[in-house]
Amino acid sequence: MDYFIIVITTVAGLYFHWWIYVRIKRWMDRDLALSLAGDDAAMREHMLACLSQAQASGVRRGDLPAWLERAAAEYRASRQ
Repeated sequence: MDYFIIVITTVAGLYFHWWIYVRIKRWMDRDLALSLAGDDAAMREHMLACLSQAQASGVRRGDLPAWLERAAAEYRASRQ
């Protein structure tokens, strides 16, 4: 019975750490997209849509900042 408790506790702890790691990565990606948008509400929505598009198209996490910066620059250029 002791081993069962240890296994359940270990599995629950590992799952929790995985879950919090994934949530923090999502928060960081969302924060990056919103920080590139600044205070412009329309650009914030656009950047969140670009983030969703990047995630759907499989942009690697290491390439995401450059991809989002390029999307922000394209958005600013189209608004001028």
